[in-house]
Amino acid sequence: MEKNSYLLAASLICGDFLNLKSDLKLLEKGKIDYIHFDVMDGLFVPRYGLFPEIISQIRSYTNIPLDIHMMVEDAEQYIETFVKAGVNKKNDIFVVHAETTKHLDRVLKKIHEHGIKSGVALNPGTPLTVLDYVLPRLDLVMLMAINPGIVGHKLIPHIIDKVSDLKEKLLKYPDILIEVDGGVNFESAPKMLKAGATMLVCGTQTIYQPDAPLNIKIKELRRHLNTR
Repeated sequence: MEKNSYLLAASLICGDFLNLKSDLKLLEKGKIDYIHFDVMDGLFVPRYGLFPEIISQIRSYTNIPLDIHMMVEDAEQYIETFVKAGVNKKNDIFVVHAETTKHLDRVLKKIHEHGIKSGVALNPGTPLTVLDYVLPRLDLVMLMAINPGIVGHKLIPHIIDKVSDLKEKLLKYPDILIEVDGGVNFESAPKMLKAGATMLVCGTQTIYQPDAPLNIKIKELRRHLNTR
């Protein structure tokens, strides 16, 4: 895998919130590409996630781009709230789930109107065909490799084929990022990149581990990927 041909996003929900400031400094030191920020409402997925006030704190310490993953019902109503909280840089991405967005084209347009990038997330069982008429509005497609909101689930194997299918679908849209969320580890990550993924969400199976600081684990993962 060529160096810098992929992006790594740190899944913040896996971090130590009693030491958020020090974690952010380690992510900067490790040159992480994005902070992956999970928002969950207990309705679309069976748990709760992060809230916008945390973003204001993050922005006071770092300018690492944000990858906002809205695992909620009706994400449209929250766009302005998150923009005001600090999701307002040109490389920030606001990702909505196709399964809970009634007016997908309208929502993607609204995200762009705020000067940030737009993305659509798809659950494992959601077909790629839902993207057919919104591709021109997309900056990223996130494929869930596990069922969202369930901690500790293993990679659903057919998602590797789904990544390949998505890569082929996006041949006319080479600038759209293909992100994989869930099941990313030292064994699966090279397979995901080989299939066509360009961005990986990294959590407890990669960079958030007790045996070494975040910056060291990020470098270790990159070395592993760059030699595959």
